[in-house]
Amino acid sequence: MNETIICAVGNVATQPVYRELATGPSARFRLAVTSRYLDRGKNEWTDGHTNFFTVWANRQLATNAAGSLNVGDPVVVQGRLKVRSDVREGQSWTSADIDAMAIGHDLARGTSAFRRTPRPEPGAVTAPAQPEPNWETPPADSESQQAPEPVGMT
Repeated sequence: MNETIICAVGNVATQPVYRELATGPSARFRLAVTSRYLDRGKNEWTDGHTNFFTVWANRQLATNAAGSLNVGDPVVVQGRLKVRSDVREGQSWTSADIDAMAIGHDLARGTSAFRRTPRPEPGAVTAPAQPEPNWETPPADSESQQAPEPVGMT
């Protein structure tokens, strides 16, 4: 397939909106991406134009994004770019959406604590907990020349 995969680095501009749909969880938020350049005349970094993207996440990514992201968070989003043109009330509109494959906090601008989400398998029976095996080597008996018996797991 000919898809445009992009990686956008910016800030969460709107609180993620989470919805349970018939096809599964879905979330969306706006991402603000502002270019920066060195203004040599002032010898300082200056903000350039800001682009806004609507980021769409589905399934587990939607659930995790809705529970992890807040307005202002610096993020990195990788996904498929979809540019749409539309005419509404005589006005021509163009929107740029990102169908996200991965979303994460931008660790160049702060820290984050990762917590894995448990995913119970439907209909799976959990195995009973087994005791920790004894990994200690039994002390050698000086009177016996026999090799120690291996310690097995119960």
